[in-house]
Amino acid sequence: MAKKAAGFRVEHDSMGELRVPADALWGAQTQRAVQNFPVSGVPMPREFIRALGLVKAAAAEVNGGFGLLGKMAAAAIRRAALEVAEGRHDAHFPIDVFQTGSGTSSNMNANEVIATLASRSGRAKIHPNDHVNLGQSSNDVIPTAIRVSAQLSTTEQLLPALRHLRKTIERRAASLRKVTKTGRTHLMDAMPLTFGQEFGAWASQLASAQARIEDALKRLRRLPIGGTAIGTGINADPRFGRAMARALSTMTGTRFESAADKFEGLAAQDDAVELSGQLNALAVALMKIANDLRWMNSGPLAGLGEIELPALQPGSSIMPGKVNPVIPESVAMVCAQVMGHHTAITVAGQSGNFQLNVMLPLIACDLLDSIRLLASAMRLLADSTIAGLRVREDRVRQALDRNPILVTALNPIIGYEKAAAIAKQAYREGRPVLDVAMERSGLSAKELRRLLDAHTLTKGGIHGGGSGG
Repeated sequence: MAKKAAGFRVEHDSMGELRVPADALWGAQTQRAVQNFPVSGVPMPREFIRALGLVKAAAAEVNGGFGLLGKMAAAAIRRAALEVAEGRHDAHFPIDVFQTGSGTSSNMNANEVIATLASRSGRAKIHPNDHVNLGQSSNDVIPTAIRVSAQLSTTEQLLPALRHLRKTIERRAASLRKVTKTGRTHLMDAMPLTFGQEFGAWASQLASAQARIEDALKRLRRLPIGGTAIGTGINADPRFGRAMARALSTMTGTRFESAADKFEGLAAQDDAVELSGQLNALAVALMKIANDLRWMNSGPLAGLGEIELPALQPGSSIMPGKVNPVIPESVAMVCAQVMGHHTAITVAGQSGNFQLNVMLPLIACDLLDSIRLLASAMRLLADSTIAGLRVREDRVRQALDRNPILVTALNPIIGYEKAAAIAKQAYREGRPVLDVAMERSGLSAKELRRLLDAHTLTKGGIHGGGSGG
């Protein structure tokens, strides 16, 4: 029984006694970690605590089924662990992200909180290590919780947001499939394309990103639980790993499987690094889309001014009437953060020394933060930017008509040199290429209008009808 005094109680662990806040659900080991790691003030993510609760609930269920825990104790632990998973006790998970590299402190935090809650039933005294942590080690619990939390967050948050953004872009692409604009390479005028083609490329980028992420999840679902301390499974029933994967699959409605090689699952976090890499690739795609939108919206008078994004807030504290592309800017910052997270996760992933990785909390925190940020940013981009943007068709048409690069379509007929001379003259004199071509190409106005029709040129191919020149 813990000794009580005003405002705190005295708990003990294998290292001795320690004062713990009187109303805290945690015990001595958690308190030591709180005192040892006053680093960032940032606790482990909610999604990770949820996964810890799910792992402990599944373990109680499995151990109870094996007869290793009494029915009442198993039920009490499972009930308390599910309360943790539901977020009802998040205030009692105070340990800093920058803690012991195995995440042992967070595992013991869960064990102590769940033991306290389970013991309150009054039917049995639940011990954090002997009962809640039965058949487990921090070394397999934390890598398992990383995989469970990342898998659930990706399927529940990220992929739905990604699909929503992709569908929103595809809808706008379909509605703008006949609106032609000037293409750009090196930020310079190039051959024309439609807004539908331009937006369609974005949608294809997102489709590729989705496929890569879904493929990475196939490996992330392999759980090392059952490996205990170093992968051998010491102190765990040989059936434990497979039973845990089944229990977690049933509990979450998401497929998990027992890792064939538990040593790999403890020592290497390559699956988490791979998912982070695919999130990084998604961030690259979103950064490109956000910056394209910023360029297209630039102006509205002195820039490209091809589109008008929804006006969401004043853009300046000193320049009245200024409106900025705030959502694409926000998305770009999210992408930069995700890219930084991937660098940190990469460094953390290679910090597996012999049988254990020792940067597990950092991997968990940054991976889940990337998932959360990207999911939120994609919904903002879809709903507050893509859905409501307006194409300034008059401005787009004006620039397209004066684009000297359209002369490229005349190459097969009049040759590159003559076409280049027409383009340079049109640019130099600020005249439509059609007017200069009628003076210098030797082709009829009717033929030139057919050959230089911008929308026809978006379909590719050779439009010269086989004429020489």
